[in-house]
Amino acid sequence: MKKFVMAAVGGILAGGVLTTQVAGPLIAQEAEKNSSIYEQLDLFGDIFERIRAQYVEDVDESELIEAAINGMLISLDPHSSYLSPDAADDMRVQTRGSFGGLGIEVTQEEGFVKVVSPIDDTPADEAGIEAGDFITHVDGDSVLGLTLDDAVDLMRGPVGSEIVITVMRQGVDEPFDVTIVRDTIKLTAVRTRTQGDTVVLRITTFNDQTYPNLEETLKEAVEELGGMDKVNGFVIDLRNNPGGLLTQAIKVSDGFLDKGEIVSTRGRNPQDGDRYNASEGDLTEGKPIVVLINGGSASASEIVAGALQDHRRAIVIGTKSFGKGSVQTVMPLKGDGAMRLTTARYYTPSGRSIQALGVSPDIIVEQPRRDPNEETEEEEEDRFSRSEADLRGRLDNDSLTEDERRQIEEERQKAEDAAALREEDYQLAYAIDILKGLSALEPSK
Repeated sequence: MKKFVMAAVGGILAGGVLTTQVAGPLIAQEAEKNSSIYEQLDLFGDIFERIRAQYVEDVDESELIEAAINGMLISLDPHSSYLSPDAADDMRVQTRGSFGGLGIEVTQEEGFVKVVSPIDDTPADEAGIEAGDFITHVDGDSVLGLTLDDAVDLMRGPVGSEIVITVMRQGVDEPFDVTIVRDTIKLTAVRTRTQGDTVVLRITTFNDQTYPNLEETLKEAVEELGGMDKVNGFVIDLRNNPGGLLTQAIKVSDGFLDKGEIVSTRGRNPQDGDRYNASEGDLTEGKPIVVLINGGSASASEIVAGALQDHRRAIVIGTKSFGKGSVQTVMPLKGDGAMRLTTARYYTPSGRSIQALGVSPDIIVEQPRRDPNEETEEEEEDRFSRSEADLRGRLDNDSLTEDERRQIEEERQKAEDAAALREEDYQLAYAIDILKGLSALEPSK
């Protein structure tokens, strides 16, 4: 018994020594860390007071604080920022689908403003601004050294007013000026059309209207072709789509999947992660799908492309996407402002992150740039080509009925329309050709 008591006392003493040796340094380190933080906050206050008292001009204290807050956030990553009350209102309006401006989605790279993508049918799009362009000056003023929000403020202005932006473009030796007239930007989230037997779904952004627009216009296009049996497939065009709401990306993906994971998000803490799964029901009833992407396809666009690619539900065609694999949460702040903070990374169903890598197409197809005034050798040959039908005194084909002849003519016209589309949009024409090939392999019913 005496030995047991001595052993217990010894254990308590040893435990006490161990606790002191381990916990003591940890507490000291935490105290030292807190002390350092408070010293830096004191330093911030000292600098703030000196600027107020000694700067060469009077300063607006609230602007100084706002700049300090924004500087802290943008030091984290290009997508975290402070939103003033006006900027927060603008963002809320954008998600509803109508706002004023040039019609470009931008980010910041190496001090310059980089165009993620122009928005369809906006002043910037009509002026020829392209994804990947760098904006170096606005009305002659350099944007180098400005925050992204300050640069965007330079580009804002009354509807109908003119702005001149200086652009650097890969493959062009010298910067050049582009004049744009500001306008009200009204986003049509989804535009749908039929091309032959194919339904083309052009998704320009992911806002509150996206999935309802998609569901409605897809149904109308299928009815226009005479029902789903008459459709050979669907093209989902996500080119130059800068993204938007995560919830809409999930709904759009779910619209083409019957089951399985769509996307997962992982924050700093494991418990902050989420996984989103598809529910039963495919808007296309299992028809083949081709997804078109390019360097202007970002964020929510990449979620849709990655989900359909991983589930082998679609063939992805085009060029590598932008590579924004992070999720931002908008948090309201005092004074009607807000903070946009990167809170998670997202992962495609196979568990891959596309951050800074992008979605790689299954088939890489560049959009060729070509001078419309330049005549190719093939076009020259076409002008002088002749067939049997052109010969005087040729024999007629007496083996076809009028209906058969009409069907051949209709099929020939479709082929000519497809060839004309290659001149207008080579990537889209390629996608439609893929769907034609897939439908040709389907067993006849």
